[in-house]
Amino acid sequence: MRLKKNDTVKIIAGKDKGKVGKIVKINPETQRVIVQGANMVSKTIRRKSQQDKGGIMVVEAPIHVSNVAIVSKDKTSRIGYKVENGKKVRYAKKTGEVL
Repeated sequence: MRLKKNDTVKIIAGKDKGKVGKIVKINPETQRVIVQGANMVSKTIRRKSQQDKGGIMVVEAPIHVSNVAIVSKDKTSRIGYKVENGKKVRYAKKTGEVL
């Protein structure tokens, strides 16, 4: 998976198409990412103790990596790899910017 935590991505498919946000969490086994402020779903939470409140919370749900694209200089792009100064770096293919 070429995406990393804190990358800025744009959602290119689904109900939140067009939204931009940072990656909060990555799950490489299922190839899904959680984007901050996108794909919000309601989730019921059980009360754990007398003081803890249960109820309905709104949380971010995972999105498949094929439905997000990295944003570089306000353009969506794919990610490539190249070697600079003996070090492997990620770069945006459309703009050429090193990520």
